[in-house]
Amino acid sequence: MNLKKIFAAALLLLFSLAVAACGTEPAADKASSQSSPAATGKKSLVVYFSRADENTGGVGYIEMGNTRILAEMIAAKTDADIFEIRPTKPYPKEYTPATEVAKQEKEENVRPEITGELPDLSKYDTVFLGYPIWWGDLPMVVYTFLEREDFSGKKIAPFCTHEGSGIGSTESFVANTTKAEMLEGLEMRGRVAQQQQDEAEKEVSKWLKKLGY
Repeated sequence: MNLKKIFAAALLLLFSLAVAACGTEPAADKASSQSSPAATGKKSLVVYFSRADENTGGVGYIEMGNTRILAEMIAAKTDADIFEIRPTKPYPKEYTPATEVAKQEKEENVRPEITGELPDLSKYDTVFLGYPIWWGDLPMVVYTFLEREDFSGKKIAPFCTHEGSGIGSTESFVANTTKAEMLEGLEMRGRVAQQQQDEAEKEVSKWLKKLGY
């Protein structure tokens, strides 16, 4: 083979390598182009109110509230911080007296006091907000929290437990109170969260995937 042929073969080889390199996206670039909210460097916060003790839906007395179970699942799957809304005056342990207090608070539009220091929302861009449905609404103590915090520029992903009512109009109630951007909510029967936790976890994972986590 003469020098001209050797030179031409070398040029062809270099050209082929250059084309192959241009068609290959580095793994790091692929990962960054498909980053989820959890990978953007911004933290999420799970805020929830949940009541244990005697519950309806056939679960009886429970040590961990239905909504708390979902809140802890969400926090674990999103690497989020977590904050529990605790009323200064606890609700009665028995189911019927607790519902009577909740009904009176709703009728009188009460804002029960919260114990403990509230979180600094400036650290977060997304808040997962969990609550049970009481009398077709948020528990009034959740309104206490929403009205005391600044949700400017935040996104709220609501999740609730119930025994047949679904999430109802609570998404719009939260939106009207906070003026935040609302994400798709999750609703789940309390007895599923309490007694069928494998199924509950599947539903939580499916919901989070829809939200980009």
